[in-house]
Amino acid sequence: MTVPHAPEGALDGIRVLDATQMLAGPLAATRLGDLGADVIKLESPQGGEFNRTHGFDDIRLHGEMTTFLAVNRNKRSLAVDLKHPDSREIVVDLVRDADVFVQNFRHGTAERLGVGYEQLRKINPRLVYCSISGYGSFGPYRDRPGQDLVVQGYSGSMFSVGSADDAPEPGALWAADVMTGYQAAIGILAALTARERLGVGQKVEVDMLSIVLDAQLQELVTFLNTGRQPQRSAEPSAHAFIPAPYGVYRTQDGWLTLAMTPLTALGDVLDDDWLRSLTDYNDGHTHRDEVYRHIRHAFESQSTAHWLERCDRVNVWAGPVHDYADVANDPHVVETGMLVEQPFGEHGDTVRTVRPPLRMSATPPTIRRGAPVLGADTADILHDLGWTEERITRAAATGELGVVSGSFARA
Repeated sequence: MTVPHAPEGALDGIRVLDATQMLAGPLAATRLGDLGADVIKLESPQGGEFNRTHGFDDIRLHGEMTTFLAVNRNKRSLAVDLKHPDSREIVVDLVRDADVFVQNFRHGTAERLGVGYEQLRKINPRLVYCSISGYGSFGPYRDRPGQDLVVQGYSGSMFSVGSADDAPEPGALWAADVMTGYQAAIGILAALTARERLGVGQKVEVDMLSIVLDAQLQELVTFLNTGRQPQRSAEPSAHAFIPAPYGVYRTQDGWLTLAMTPLTALGDVLDDDWLRSLTDYNDGHTHRDEVYRHIRHAFESQSTAHWLERCDRVNVWAGPVHDYADVANDPHVVETGMLVEQPFGEHGDTVRTVRPPLRMSATPPTIRRGAPVLGADTADILHDLGWTEERITRAAATGELGVVSGSFARA
């Protein structure tokens, strides 16, 4: 069978307008770009989006914050001041030909800027409009700012880890932000599919608190139907609902993780008859503190590699604890090509990054371009919309646009 020529990606021909900043929104738009969509990032000419100026300890590469470079690949930058009274003309031209609009403004801000859902669907009824927020468009928290740490606190998740005397701790991953970005992408893709059947677009709402509650389905279904709260161990442990030996243990040269493991199998790893005697899975709950005390220091006599070899031999789920240097040199990460170079700018510079996590046989995700310089694509985008050089120059002169030097090269 002859396989037809594949387009650049699964979303080739889809145009996305990205009016987001920080992490959840930019990540959602990046994933759509990885899948082949033409993503236009709408940024203020005065400094651009938040992550261009607020990064990790002001760490920059090629003059840009590494945090911005990380989640804005496969995008073009249009520097337009949505607060400027004349920007409406640009918005109308952009939205008329767009398929998706994504924003993560505080509640009511999009409407004040003239880019609310009802305002934009009058211009283009086929537009899929995605709103990302901390707590949604109604309810008592609607107007509060949503941030990963704050949302984790609301979610109940911080009492599922650590020992009983520990203060509540957030997860190290920006889980609320990242999961919200992924769910936004799922919602957008579903709405694009439904549009083919319905003939019109729709509004997709994603809020961080809902996402983090959804991510705890197992814990919350357990609590809501039984009243059982997570009971943290008196000993250091990893998850209040999971039996021992689930956790992290110091070895001679590092750390070892142990997942859900029959205690009899762990007894074989440690050559420990008491552990071999605990034959029921729930013994890990019943004797949880005793088991943790028994094995807390049991791995310190040998290296992590030694224990992994023994765990693999009896099919105990275990692994090392890597730092980022370990990750970059991990043989599986290297062999599977997880770390790649993405381009930056016009002078052959690159940024080392993580490849798109999806693998697709016919329309594979790709990194076609790196994160854009602020306003670098303004003139090209407006030329594509039919704007003349004179019209662009007039708009730039009013402060409505930000156009970098040389952007008129196509005129």
